[in-house]
Amino acid sequence: MIDVISLDKQFVAGTYNRFPVSVQYGKGSFLYDQSGKEYIDMGSGIGVTAFGISDDEWVKAVTDQLTKVQHTSNLYYTSPCVLLAKTLCERTGLKKVFFSNSGAEANECAIKTARKYAQDRRGKDCYKIITLKNSFHGRTITTLSATGQDCFHNTFTPLTDGFLYATANDLESVKSLVDDTVAGVMIEVVQGEGGVIALDNDFVVGVYELCKEKDLVFICDEVQTGNGRTGKLYGYMHYGVTPDIVTTAKGLGGGLPIGACMMGEKTQSVLGFGDHGSTYGGNPVCSAGALSVINRLDQKFLDGVEQKSKYVFDRLKKMKGVVSVSGKGLMIGFKTEKPAKEVVLSCIDGGVLCLTAKDKVRLLPALNIPLNVLEKALDVIEWACKP
Repeated sequence: MIDVISLDKQFVAGTYNRFPVSVQYGKGSFLYDQSGKEYIDMGSGIGVTAFGISDDEWVKAVTDQLTKVQHTSNLYYTSPCVLLAKTLCERTGLKKVFFSNSGAEANECAIKTARKYAQDRRGKDCYKIITLKNSFHGRTITTLSATGQDCFHNTFTPLTDGFLYATANDLESVKSLVDDTVAGVMIEVVQGEGGVIALDNDFVVGVYELCKEKDLVFICDEVQTGNGRTGKLYGYMHYGVTPDIVTTAKGLGGGLPIGACMMGEKTQSVLGFGDHGSTYGGNPVCSAGALSVINRLDQKFLDGVEQKSKYVFDRLKKMKGVVSVSGKGLMIGFKTEKPAKEVVLSCIDGGVLCLTAKDKVRLLPALNIPLNVLEKALDVIEWACKP
């Protein structure tokens, strides 16, 4: 048996502070390491494997497409790409979709679209995007610039110009930044990497109305909150608003890399021939997997996500050693008396894989995790949190 951890340290760029688990295989909400030890997966690849590991329906959709064509350039049409775009538009009311490979790329597309929309109407000086402090929008130079956290702004300077940072849940803070140079506002309705913090309803509605009044492009970054994660198909649906642009990735592909930038009435015609592109965007295999995911996220399934969410919130709030709980749906963060990493390492010992976000433990289980498995995982988490 190869020593995966030693080989990783020798040959893989050291950009990840990995936990001491070498995953070999899995099924559903269970993963197994090299020794055969079983873990309940409460992170789902940071919200990616929406229907768990090696889901039968997803595997069939992907492998069926692999036997037809695994890739063709965007100079040609493919059915999975078109059907996925049609489904996303019909489910959201948005009008057009640009496909990419990741959330960061989807956000790059949103930023380009917002800038072009504004500059076509108000000139080249109108290019700035307001984002929120504590946000996270990706790791490209531009999406790092959009990210409202100083800790990401210290290493790779100079960053892309044109981003302003408002205070979350403070509408006056957003309004104070709006002038003739501002093209749009980009928010996450739940700040995931920032600590799993859900935005207030009045704030989101206020930002939406401000953008409508000032003809700014209202962008919702749903890379982590999208595709059923919060108990709605997309997180913005909790707030009764319709963004001009919605970006998503992670859970959309169910385990394969795909991102989507969905454009509404105002922005659907902004990008024309040659304005943007992606070699792998709309890849037929990734699109087939994504169709398998989206088509199963019906109201009955989403109601089940909400029910599981209530169970997790109720249990966490009663646990000794848990200070606070935040989030929406099955996107949950909780602050503990012990350091978050200490709790996560104890959970690993107990056979449960969790995540962190800032100073919190973060849970992003598969959306279809069985209730009895969820109960077992929370038993371990309760044990790990005890002072």
